[in-house]
Amino acid sequence: MIKFLHKLGPGLLFAGAAIGVSHLVQSTKAGSNFGFGLLWALLLINLIKYPFFQYGPRYASATGENLLEGYKKLGEWTLRIYAILTLTTMFTIQTAVTIVTAGIASSLFGIELSSELWAVIILGFCFLLLSVGKYNLLDKMMKVIIILLSISTLLAVGIAFNNSSGEIPWTQVFPTSNVEVIFLIAFMGWMPAPLDVSIWHSLWAVEKQKTTDVFNKKSALLDFNIGYFSTIILGLCFLFLGGLVMYGSGKSFSDNGGEFSLQLIDMYTKNLGDWSFIIIGVAAFTTMFSTTLTTLDASPRAMNKTMELILEKKLKNGYNAWLILLIMGTVIIFFFFLSDMGSLIKIATILSFLTAPFYALMNYLLLCSKHTPKVWQPSKNMHILSIFGILFLVGFNIWYFTIL
Repeated sequence: MIKFLHKLGPGLLFAGAAIGVSHLVQSTKAGSNFGFGLLWALLLINLIKYPFFQYGPRYASATGENLLEGYKKLGEWTLRIYAILTLTTMFTIQTAVTIVTAGIASSLFGIELSSELWAVIILGFCFLLLSVGKYNLLDKMMKVIIILLSISTLLAVGIAFNNSSGEIPWTQVFPTSNVEVIFLIAFMGWMPAPLDVSIWHSLWAVEKQKTTDVFNKKSALLDFNIGYFSTIILGLCFLFLGGLVMYGSGKSFSDNGGEFSLQLIDMYTKNLGDWSFIIIGVAAFTTMFSTTLTTLDASPRAMNKTMELILEKKLKNGYNAWLILLIMGTVIIFFFFLSDMGSLIKIATILSFLTAPFYALMNYLLLCSKHTPKVWQPSKNMHILSIFGILFLVGFNIWYFTIL
Protein backbone atom coordinates (compact mmCIF):
# COMPACT_ATOMS: atom_id res chain seq x y z
CA MET A 1 0.00 0.00 0.00
CA ILE A 2 2.79 2.41 0.94
CA LYS A 3 4.63 1.53 -2.26
CA PHE A 4 1.45 2.17 -4.28
CA LEU A 5 0.90 5.57 -2.59
CA HIS A 6 4.51 6.51 -3.32
CA LYS A 7 3.86 6.06 -7.03
CA LEU A 8 0.92 8.43 -6.91
CA GLY A 9 1.61 12.15 -7.07
CA PRO A 10 0.35 14.56 -9.74
CA GLY A 11 -3.17 13.10 -9.63
CA LEU A 12 -3.45 13.77 -5.91
CA LEU A 13 -1.96 17.24 -6.35
CA PHE A 14 -4.69 17.83 -8.93
CA ALA A 15 -7.26 16.62 -6.39
CA GLY A 16 -5.73 18.90 -3.75
CA ALA A 17 -6.05 21.91 -6.05
CA ALA A 18 -9.57 20.95 -7.16
CA ILE A 19 -11.15 19.94 -3.85
CA GLY A 20 -11.51 23.37 -2.35
CA VAL A 21 -13.86 26.20 -3.24
CA SER A 22 -15.64 24.15 -5.92
CA HIS A 23 -16.49 21.46 -3.37
CA LEU A 24 -16.58 23.06 0.09
CA VAL A 25 -18.38 26.19 -1.13
CA GLN A 26 -20.05 25.72 -4.51
CA SER A 27 -21.23 22.12 -4.14
CA THR A 28 -22.66 22.65 -0.66
CA LYS A 29 -24.45 25.79 -1.88
CA ALA A 30 -25.84 23.84 -4.85
CA GLY A 31 -27.28 21.28 -2.45
CA SER A 32 -28.56 23.96 -0.09
CA ASN A 33 -30.32 25.94 -2.85
CA PHE A 34 -31.51 23.18 -5.19
CA GLY A 35 -31.52 19.96 -3.16
CA PHE A 36 -30.21 17.25 -5.48
CA GLY A 37 -31.51 19.17 -8.51
CA LEU A 38 -28.09 20.13 -9.91
CA LEU A 39 -26.72 16.60 -9.84
CA TRP A 40 -26.93 16.63 -13.65
CA ALA A 41 -24.69 19.72 -13.86
CA LEU A 42 -22.02 18.23 -11.60
CA LEU A 43 -21.85 14.94 -13.53
CA LEU A 44 -22.08 16.59 -16.97
CA ILE A 45 -19.31 19.14 -16.43
CA ASN A 46 -17.00 16.48 -15.02
CA LEU A 47 -17.62 14.38 -18.13
CA ILE A 48 -17.11 17.39 -20.43
CA LYS A 49 -13.81 18.40 -18.83
CA TYR A 50 -12.42 14.88 -18.38
CA PRO A 51 -10.46 14.55 -21.65
CA PHE A 52 -8.95 18.03 -21.43
CA PHE A 53 -7.66 17.43 -17.91
CA GLN A 54 -6.38 13.98 -18.88
CA TYR A 55 -4.39 15.44 -21.77
CA GLY A 56 -2.06 17.21 -19.28
CA PRO A 57 -0.45 14.11 -17.73
CA ARG A 58 -0.90 12.18 -21.00
CA TYR A 59 1.23 14.66 -22.95
CA ALA A 60 3.80 14.99 -20.15
CA SER A 61 4.21 11.21 -19.91
CA ALA A 62 4.40 10.82 -23.70
CA THR A 63 7.02 13.50 -24.32
CA GLY A 64 8.63 14.43 -21.00
CA GLU A 65 7.43 17.97 -21.65
CA ASN A 66 4.71 20.05 -20.01
CA LEU A 67 1.75 21.47 -21.94
CA LEU A 68 3.34 24.93 -22.16
CA GLU A 69 6.26 23.49 -24.12
CA GLY A 70 3.71 21.79 -26.33
CA TYR A 71 1.77 25.03 -26.79
CA LYS A 72 4.91 26.71 -28.10
CA LYS A 73 5.15 24.07 -30.82
CA LEU A 74 1.65 25.04 -31.92
CA GLY A 75 2.75 28.66 -32.13
CA GLU A 76 4.16 31.24 -29.73
CA TRP A 77 0.87 33.14 -29.89
CA THR A 78 -0.69 30.43 -27.72
CA LEU A 79 1.78 31.20 -24.93
CA ARG A 80 1.05 34.92 -25.18
CA ILE A 81 -2.70 34.28 -24.92
CA TYR A 82 -2.09 31.96 -21.97
CA ALA A 83 0.02 34.60 -20.21
CA ILE A 84 -2.71 37.23 -20.68
CA LEU A 85 -5.48 34.89 -19.48
CA THR A 86 -3.45 33.81 -16.45
CA LEU A 87 -2.71 37.40 -15.47
CA THR A 88 -6.45 38.16 -15.56
CA THR A 89 -7.39 35.18 -13.36
CA MET A 90 -4.48 34.24 -11.08
CA PHE A 91 -4.99 37.00 -8.52
CA THR A 92 -8.77 36.54 -8.15
CA ILE A 93 -8.37 32.73 -7.95
CA GLN A 94 -5.70 33.02 -5.26
CA THR A 95 -7.73 35.58 -3.31
CA ALA A 96 -10.88 33.43 -3.51
CA VAL A 97 -9.25 30.29 -2.12
CA THR A 98 -7.27 32.21 0.50
CA ILE A 99 -10.29 34.03 1.92
CA VAL A 100 -12.09 30.71 2.51
CA THR A 101 -8.96 29.31 4.18
CA ALA A 102 -8.70 32.43 6.35
CA GLY A 103 -12.34 32.10 7.40
CA ILE A 104 -11.90 28.47 8.45
CA ALA A 105 -8.66 29.29 10.30
CA SER A 106 -10.43 32.06 12.22
CA SER A 107 -13.26 29.70 13.24
CA LEU A 108 -10.99 26.76 14.08
CA PHE A 109 -8.24 28.45 16.06
CA GLY A 110 -10.46 30.97 17.84
CA ILE A 111 -7.90 33.77 17.52
CA GLU A 112 -9.62 37.08 16.91
CA LEU A 113 -7.83 38.41 13.88
CA SER A 114 -9.32 39.99 10.77
CA SER A 115 -9.62 37.95 7.56
CA GLU A 116 -6.95 40.18 6.01
CA LEU A 117 -4.42 39.38 8.75
CA TRP A 118 -5.23 35.66 8.61
CA ALA A 119 -4.68 35.82 4.84
CA VAL A 120 -1.24 37.42 5.31
CA ILE A 121 -0.26 34.76 7.89
CA ILE A 122 -1.44 31.89 5.65
CA LEU A 123 0.24 33.26 2.53
CA GLY A 124 3.47 33.88 4.45
CA PHE A 125 3.50 30.32 5.79
CA CYS A 126 2.81 28.92 2.30
CA PHE A 127 5.69 30.99 0.94
CA LEU A 128 8.06 29.46 3.50
CA LEU A 129 6.87 25.92 2.72
CA LEU A 130 7.29 26.39 -1.04
CA SER A 131 10.69 28.02 -0.64
CA VAL A 132 11.98 25.13 1.47
CA GLY A 133 10.04 22.01 0.50
CA LYS A 134 9.07 22.60 -3.15
CA TYR A 135 7.47 19.66 -5.05
CA ASN A 136 8.43 16.82 -2.70
CA LEU A 137 6.68 18.44 0.26
CA LEU A 138 3.54 19.06 -1.80
CA ASP A 139 3.58 15.45 -2.96
CA LYS A 140 3.78 14.00 0.56
CA MET A 141 1.31 16.41 2.21
CA MET A 142 -1.43 15.81 -0.34
CA LYS A 143 -1.61 12.06 0.25
CA VAL A 144 -2.39 12.57 3.95
CA ILE A 145 -4.83 15.43 3.33
CA ILE A 146 -6.91 13.66 0.66
CA ILE A 147 -7.20 10.46 2.74
CA LEU A 148 -8.26 12.43 5.84
CA LEU A 149 -10.84 14.48 3.97
CA SER A 150 -12.26 11.51 2.07
CA ILE A 151 -12.83 9.41 5.21
CA SER A 152 -14.44 12.24 7.21
CA THR A 153 -16.66 13.37 4.32
CA LEU A 154 -17.90 9.88 3.40
CA LEU A 155 -18.65 9.22 7.06
CA ALA A 156 -20.59 12.48 7.38
CA VAL A 157 -22.65 11.77 4.26
CA GLY A 158 -23.52 8.26 5.42
CA ILE A 159 -24.71 9.52 8.80
CA ALA A 160 -26.59 12.45 7.18
CA PHE A 161 -28.54 10.06 4.93
CA ASN A 162 -29.29 7.85 7.93
CA ASN A 163 -30.50 10.78 10.05
CA SER A 164 -32.44 12.54 7.30
CA SER A 165 -36.19 12.61 7.88
CA GLY A 166 -37.23 15.14 5.22
CA GLU A 167 -37.80 14.50 1.53
CA ILE A 168 -35.03 15.88 -0.65
CA PRO A 169 -36.21 16.22 -4.28
CA TRP A 170 -34.24 14.23 -6.84
CA THR A 171 -36.01 16.00 -9.71
CA GLN A 172 -33.36 17.64 -11.87
CA VAL A 173 -33.82 21.37 -12.44
CA PHE A 174 -32.42 23.88 -14.90
CA PRO A 175 -32.01 27.39 -13.43
CA THR A 176 -34.05 30.06 -15.21
CA SER A 177 -33.56 33.37 -13.38
CA ASN A 178 -30.43 35.45 -14.01
CA VAL A 179 -29.21 34.93 -10.44
CA GLU A 180 -29.64 31.15 -10.72
CA VAL A 181 -27.95 31.00 -14.14
CA ILE A 182 -24.97 32.99 -12.86
CA PHE A 183 -24.68 30.52 -9.99
CA LEU A 184 -24.85 27.61 -12.46
CA ILE A 185 -22.03 29.13 -14.54
CA ALA A 186 -19.94 29.70 -11.41
CA PHE A 187 -20.68 26.16 -10.18
CA MET A 188 -19.60 24.59 -13.47
CA GLY A 189 -16.67 26.98 -13.89
CA TRP A 190 -14.73 25.44 -11.01
CA MET A 191 -16.15 21.93 -11.03
CA PRO A 192 -13.96 20.02 -10.54
CA ALA A 193 -11.41 22.78 -11.27
CA PRO A 194 -10.57 25.51 -13.83
CA LEU A 195 -9.27 23.95 -17.05
CA ASP A 196 -5.91 25.69 -16.80
CA VAL A 197 -5.18 23.28 -13.94
CA SER A 198 -4.41 20.78 -16.74
CA ILE A 199 -1.27 22.83 -17.39
CA TRP A 200 -0.35 22.73 -13.70
CA HIS A 201 -0.91 18.96 -13.76
CA SER A 202 1.51 18.56 -16.66
CA LEU A 203 4.14 20.58 -14.77
CA TRP A 204 3.71 18.37 -11.70
CA ALA A 205 3.83 15.23 -13.89
CA VAL A 206 7.20 16.31 -15.30
CA GLU A 207 8.45 16.92 -11.75
CA LYS A 208 7.21 13.47 -10.71
CA GLN A 209 9.19 11.87 -13.53
CA LYS A 210 12.35 13.26 -11.92
CA THR A 211 11.67 11.32 -8.69
CA THR A 212 10.57 7.95 -10.09
CA ASP A 213 11.32 5.79 -13.10
CA VAL A 214 7.97 3.99 -12.85
CA PHE A 215 5.70 6.55 -14.47
CA ASN A 216 4.65 5.03 -17.80
CA LYS A 217 1.40 5.47 -19.69
CA LYS A 218 -0.53 3.01 -17.53
CA SER A 219 0.63 4.42 -14.19
CA ALA A 220 0.25 8.04 -15.36
CA LEU A 221 -3.38 7.55 -16.41
CA LEU A 222 -4.15 5.50 -13.28
CA ASP A 223 -2.68 8.28 -11.13
CA PHE A 224 -4.83 10.84 -12.98
CA ASN A 225 -8.01 8.77 -12.78
CA ILE A 226 -7.65 8.20 -9.03
CA GLY A 227 -7.29 11.94 -8.46
CA TYR A 228 -10.05 12.88 -10.91
CA PHE A 229 -12.68 10.42 -9.71
CA SER A 230 -11.88 11.35 -6.10
CA THR A 231 -12.92 14.91 -6.91
CA ILE A 232 -16.18 13.68 -8.47
CA ILE A 233 -17.08 11.49 -5.49
CA LEU A 234 -16.31 14.24 -3.00
CA GLY A 235 -18.20 16.77 -5.13
CA LEU A 236 -21.26 14.52 -4.90
CA CYS A 237 -20.72 14.17 -1.14
CA PHE A 238 -20.69 17.92 -0.54
CA LEU A 239 -23.76 18.41 -2.74
CA PHE A 240 -25.58 15.70 -0.76
CA LEU A 241 -24.49 17.25 2.53
CA GLY A 242 -25.76 20.67 1.48
CA GLY A 243 -29.07 19.15 0.43
CA LEU A 244 -29.53 16.89 3.46
CA VAL A 245 -28.60 19.48 6.08
CA MET A 246 -29.61 22.86 4.62
CA TYR A 247 -32.23 22.36 1.89
CA GLY A 248 -35.70 23.38 3.02
CA SER A 249 -34.41 24.55 6.40
CA GLY A 250 -35.02 28.21 5.64
CA LYS A 251 -31.30 28.83 6.13
CA SER A 252 -28.69 29.64 3.50
CA PHE A 253 -24.91 29.71 3.43
CA SER A 254 -23.34 33.07 4.18
CA ASP A 255 -21.06 34.93 1.76
CA ASN A 256 -18.89 35.96 4.70
CA GLY A 257 -15.82 33.71 4.97
CA GLY A 258 -15.91 33.35 8.76
CA GLU A 259 -19.66 32.73 8.99
CA PHE A 260 -19.58 30.27 6.10
CA SER A 261 -16.79 28.24 7.68
CA LEU A 262 -18.76 27.97 10.93
CA GLN A 263 -21.83 26.80 8.98
CA LEU A 264 -19.71 24.30 7.09
CA ILE A 265 -18.11 22.79 10.20
CA ASP A 266 -21.51 22.78 11.94
CA MET A 267 -22.90 20.81 8.98
CA TYR A 268 -20.47 18.00 9.82
CA THR A 269 -20.75 18.12 13.61
CA LYS A 270 -24.54 18.15 13.39
CA ASN A 271 -24.31 14.69 11.81
CA LEU A 272 -21.24 13.25 13.52
CA GLY A 273 -21.59 14.84 16.95
CA ASP A 274 -19.86 17.67 18.81
CA TRP A 275 -16.85 15.42 19.46
CA SER A 276 -15.95 15.70 15.79
CA PHE A 277 -15.57 19.51 15.74
CA ILE A 278 -11.77 19.49 15.93
CA ILE A 279 -11.39 16.59 13.48
CA ILE A 280 -13.71 18.14 10.93
CA GLY A 281 -12.30 21.61 11.45
CA VAL A 282 -8.79 20.33 10.82
CA ALA A 283 -9.95 18.39 7.76
CA ALA A 284 -11.71 21.45 6.30
CA PHE A 285 -8.74 23.69 7.05
CA THR A 286 -6.18 21.29 5.60
CA THR A 287 -8.34 20.93 2.48
CA MET A 288 -8.48 24.67 1.86
CA PHE A 289 -4.88 25.14 2.96
CA SER A 290 -3.79 22.53 0.42
CA THR A 291 -5.73 24.38 -2.29
CA THR A 292 -4.14 27.67 -1.27
CA LEU A 293 -0.71 26.03 -1.29
CA THR A 294 -1.08 24.26 -4.65
CA THR A 295 -2.51 27.32 -6.43
CA LEU A 296 0.22 29.50 -4.94
CA ASP A 297 2.81 27.07 -6.30
CA ALA A 298 1.25 26.42 -9.68
CA SER A 299 0.56 29.89 -11.08
CA PRO A 300 4.11 31.20 -10.51
CA ARG A 301 5.55 27.92 -11.78
CA ALA A 302 3.45 28.16 -14.95
CA MET A 303 4.08 31.89 -15.54
CA ASN A 304 7.82 31.46 -15.04
CA LYS A 305 7.89 28.62 -17.56
CA THR A 306 5.80 30.67 -19.99
CA MET A 307 8.19 33.62 -19.84
CA GLU A 308 11.21 31.34 -20.24
CA LEU A 309 9.68 29.84 -23.38
CA ILE A 310 8.75 33.24 -24.82
CA LEU A 311 12.13 34.85 -24.01
CA GLU A 312 14.00 31.59 -24.83
CA LYS A 313 16.24 31.82 -21.79
CA LYS A 314 16.40 30.50 -18.24
CA LEU A 315 15.19 32.95 -15.60
CA LYS A 316 17.30 32.46 -12.47
CA ASN A 317 14.81 33.69 -9.86
CA GLY A 318 11.70 33.74 -12.04
CA TYR A 319 9.61 31.39 -9.90
CA ASN A 320 10.28 33.33 -6.69
CA ALA A 321 9.59 36.65 -8.42
CA TRP A 322 6.19 35.46 -9.65
CA LEU A 323 5.48 33.92 -6.24
CA ILE A 324 6.11 37.22 -4.48
CA LEU A 325 4.08 39.12 -7.11
CA LEU A 326 1.12 36.77 -6.65
CA ILE A 327 1.24 37.15 -2.86
CA MET A 328 1.45 40.94 -3.12
CA GLY A 329 -1.42 41.10 -5.61
CA THR A 330 -3.58 38.88 -3.42
CA VAL A 331 -2.90 40.99 -0.32
CA ILE A 332 -3.67 44.20 -2.23
CA ILE A 333 -7.06 42.81 -3.32
CA PHE A 334 -7.80 41.81 0.28
CA PHE A 335 -6.94 45.18 1.79
CA PHE A 336 -7.96 47.67 -0.87
CA PHE A 337 -10.51 46.23 -3.27
CA LEU A 338 -12.76 43.35 -2.29
CA SER A 339 -12.86 41.04 0.70
CA ASP A 340 -16.38 39.63 0.32
CA MET A 341 -16.07 35.87 -0.20
CA GLY A 342 -19.22 35.46 -2.31
CA SER A 343 -18.28 38.17 -4.81
CA LEU A 344 -14.67 37.02 -5.10
CA ILE A 345 -15.68 33.43 -5.75
CA LYS A 346 -18.31 34.49 -8.29
CA ILE A 347 -15.77 36.59 -10.23
CA ALA A 348 -13.07 33.92 -10.15
CA THR A 349 -15.34 31.03 -11.13
CA ILE A 350 -17.05 32.88 -13.98
CA LEU A 351 -13.69 34.00 -15.39
CA SER A 352 -12.54 30.39 -15.29
CA PHE A 353 -15.60 29.20 -17.19
CA LEU A 354 -15.23 31.90 -19.85
CA THR A 355 -11.59 30.96 -20.51
CA ALA A 356 -12.27 27.19 -20.57
CA PRO A 357 -12.83 26.89 -24.38
CA PHE A 358 -9.30 28.16 -25.09
CA TYR A 359 -7.63 25.52 -22.89
CA ALA A 360 -9.93 22.78 -24.16
CA LEU A 361 -9.13 23.57 -27.80
CA MET A 362 -5.36 23.94 -27.27
CA ASN A 363 -5.09 20.68 -25.33
CA TYR A 364 -7.08 18.80 -27.95
CA LEU A 365 -5.13 20.21 -30.91
CA LEU A 366 -1.80 19.44 -29.22
CA LEU A 367 -2.71 15.83 -28.41
CA CYS A 368 -3.91 15.28 -31.98
CA SER A 369 -0.85 16.88 -33.55
CA LYS A 370 2.43 15.42 -34.80
CA HIS A 371 4.02 16.57 -31.55
CA THR A 372 2.35 13.71 -29.64
CA PRO A 373 3.40 10.11 -30.42
CA LYS A 374 0.62 8.15 -32.15
CA VAL A 375 0.30 5.60 -29.33
CA TRP A 376 -0.48 8.43 -26.87
CA GLN A 377 -3.01 10.24 -29.04
CA PRO A 378 -6.73 10.18 -28.10
CA SER A 379 -8.89 7.17 -28.92
CA LYS A 380 -11.97 7.48 -31.13
CA ASN A 381 -14.24 7.86 -28.11
CA MET A 382 -11.99 10.54 -26.65
CA HIS A 383 -12.05 12.39 -30.00
CA ILE A 384 -15.86 12.39 -29.95
CA LEU A 385 -16.03 13.47 -26.30
CA SER A 386 -13.45 16.21 -26.89
CA ILE A 387 -15.27 17.70 -29.88
CA PHE A 388 -18.58 17.57 -28.02
CA GLY A 389 -16.93 19.19 -24.99
CA ILE A 390 -15.45 22.07 -27.00
CA LEU A 391 -18.81 22.77 -28.69
CA PHE A 392 -20.57 22.61 -25.31
CA LEU A 393 -18.15 25.04 -23.64
CA VAL A 394 -18.30 27.50 -26.55
CA GLY A 395 -22.10 27.23 -26.74
CA PHE A 396 -22.51 27.75 -23.01
CA ASN A 397 -20.30 30.85 -23.20
CA ILE A 398 -22.38 32.31 -26.03
CA TRP A 399 -25.60 31.57 -24.15
CA TYR A 400 -24.23 33.23 -21.02
CA PHE A 401 -23.46 36.46 -22.90
CA THR A 402 -26.93 36.52 -24.46
CA ILE A 403 -28.66 36.62 -21.06
CA LEU A 404 -26.43 39.27 -19.47
